[in-house]
Amino acid sequence: MGKVLLVDDDVELSSMLREYIQREGFDVDVVHDGEAGVRAALSGAYGIVVLDVMMPGIGGIEALRRIRGQSQVPVLMLTARGDDVDRIVGLELGADDYVPKPCTPRELVARIRAILRRSQDAQPAAESGSDTLTVGPLVMWPHMRRIHWHGAELGLTSTEYNLLETLARSAGRVVSKAELSEKGLGRPLARFDRSIDVHLSSIRHKLGPRTDGRPWIETVRGLGYQLVRE
Repeated sequence: MGKVLLVDDDVELSSMLREYIQREGFDVDVVHDGEAGVRAALSGAYGIVVLDVMMPGIGGIEALRRIRGQSQVPVLMLTARGDDVDRIVGLELGADDYVPKPCTPRELVARIRAILRRSQDAQPAAESGSDTLTVGPLVMWPHMRRIHWHGAELGLTSTEYNLLETLARSAGRVVSKAELSEKGLGRPLARFDRSIDVHLSSIRHKLGPRTDGRPWIETVRGLGYQLVRE
């Protein structure tokens, strides 16, 4: 299993979460400030970072910004319940998912497993094979988790890649948010959850507009999203 880095200034809560996560078979390290969290996250020693938003000094949002500047290590944010601003900002900066605090250790472990499963699926296969997925200027090599957009490499997080691949495999057809959540986030769609919308907004930004100014990923109100086939 991937090694877990927990970054949270709440010493008592961190100790409790660490004990529970370790009982589930994970190796866990804990640091209690953002500076140390960034250094550890960038060391390459961890399969996933669990990062609290509210910390003194460098908070979780700034720590995430620094991590994403140099690494695509999966990041799960711990956010205050009901704090949509931090949640959305974190997702826009490249967090893979979030868990609102207070959370149960069981829910946290379930989210960690889902992200690690997607991350491990994202590792390039030993042999690339000949399978390619092409939609207009988009070319994907699923075995290698590589993407070319208009002939150039496209940098996406693991979650963004899974969402775009799901849309590409159904190009021209509407894909529901429920299906995107299951395949992109590895969990059922929660009521009022805007994670899918924020991730797709980030992908749209990276793809840029079509020649007519419209987005490559269209919203079909009340149904879901579709990748335009041209």
